[in-house]
Amino acid sequence: MRTSTAFQWLSLVGIIWLQSINGTNTNFPAYSSQLKQLLSMSQFQLNNLAFASDAGKLFGFFSGMAAFHLPLWLVLMIGSTLGLIGYGVQYLFISNQISSLSYWHVFLLTVLAGNSICWINTVCYVITIRNFSSDHRQVAVGLTTSYQGLSAKIFTSIVDAVSLHKKAKTFLFLNSFLPLIVALIAAPVVREIEAVTTRPKHIMSVGFVVMFVITIATGIYAVMSSLEFVSSKISPLGSLIGMLVSLLFPLLVPLSMKINALVGSWHKNREKQRVYHFTSEESHDDEGRIENEVKEGEDSREVNQEVGIGIREEIGVKLMLRRIDFWLYFFVYLFGATLGLVFLNNLGQIAESRGYSRTSSLVSLSSSFGFFGRLMPSIVDYFYRGKCTISRPASMVALMAPTAGSFFLLLHNTNLALYVGTAIIGVCTGAITSISVSTTTELFGTKNFSVNHNVVVANIPVGSFLFGYLAAFVYHKGGHHEHGKCMGMECYRDTFIIWGSLCFFGTFLAFVLHVRTRKFYSYKL
Repeated sequence: MRTSTAFQWLSLVGIIWLQSINGTNTNFPAYSSQLKQLLSMSQFQLNNLAFASDAGKLFGFFSGMAAFHLPLWLVLMIGSTLGLIGYGVQYLFISNQISSLSYWHVFLLTVLAGNSICWINTVCYVITIRNFSSDHRQVAVGLTTSYQGLSAKIFTSIVDAVSLHKKAKTFLFLNSFLPLIVALIAAPVVREIEAVTTRPKHIMSVGFVVMFVITIATGIYAVMSSLEFVSSKISPLGSLIGMLVSLLFPLLVPLSMKINALVGSWHKNREKQRVYHFTSEESHDDEGRIENEVKEGEDSREVNQEVGIGIREEIGVKLMLRRIDFWLYFFVYLFGATLGLVFLNNLGQIAESRGYSRTSSLVSLSSSFGFFGRLMPSIVDYFYRGKCTISRPASMVALMAPTAGSFFLLLHNTNLALYVGTAIIGVCTGAITSISVSTTTELFGTKNFSVNHNVVVANIPVGSFLFGYLAAFVYHKGGHHEHGKCMGMECYRDTFIIWGSLCFFGTFLAFVLHVRTRKFYSYKL
């Protein structure tokens, strides 16, 4: 009984490790400029590759269908193998091991690599949802999802410690092999627990509190080590070691659960030897009565939990596509999180056009703040016990407004504006991404989540194509061109204005969705 609880937390640690290295597309800005030079690409061609990475999500529903019919460990290995092929062949090409690879081959390989993220994500979401009860499910999903925001920071730390001059090659090599290695390590523990018994609330609470403390400390370290005045005083190897050690700390939770189980078992055996006041039949009757009472209590709690989960109804993808709430939600995500992701994909070119040379530091900063953004909803859900609960769409309203304002802040030609704007967009984009998981389950149910949510996030490649091409077009027209580069604020000025306006429109759509679902959330309370 206690062993299964320890394994339940161990599976969560495995998912944390998988999510930490699964954001391989988020480190693209750190080496995009170098890749552009190596392949002699135009800005439009570079934008095609950024879009290709997101376009893999268009086929994400295949991973959702596979999760219904295949063992989850096999789905995990398929995802990591797709990434190995997609990024690995590109690495061989960049390192001159393959000479006959056209630009469109690179494009298709990037699509394949982008699709691999969906497979690993699907396994992480499904395992977390199945292994935790309804009252802890959303917190566990948000906690593990937050670590994906650290991917760019982790990859950048490794590259800075290993190679400063051949970043594109090193990033592609890590993108291809690191997810596969971590998947092989995590596969034995990242699986569904067949029977996780109900544990006392205080045990689960202590576990989550410790996990939150470790996670927040990891995020603070990631942010501080990304700031220029701190990173200049720490060696790249020291920064990497600190990051890797912080990823091992979550093991303390399942380890403590196992130790607690062994100690409890030892005490129980001692108590059995001291008890002689009851006959074996009386003890058996008492135990049977207590067991029945516990089962009845657990059944009652399960009913209450299912009522409190906040699922309006269980619907499939066909019915979901006919709902106006889905399309409102789709465009809210498009003008919110997706727009933020497109900004982060273009962060390397944006920094270069403004004359800022420390692109890796900026990417690490956006990754670290994105981590905190993904974590925030879980912290609020877990620790806030007030009577008034804000709806998920209302949360998106509160997050999209500052995102829109940040795009207009970026119109100021200062490094401070670039840092602050990037940090705010990273936080809000991460938070919306985390909230979307619970929003999908609350609006459309958990039964078909693996397919439904992959359909929702299909807006990411759509937005990446539309907003990315808009940025590339403005980049091509504006500023002074030197060797195909655009330098100056004019390169992205109009883009920021359009993106900010679209984000404000998305804020309005989020408010409409909130009004439509307000009665549902009031009933939930």
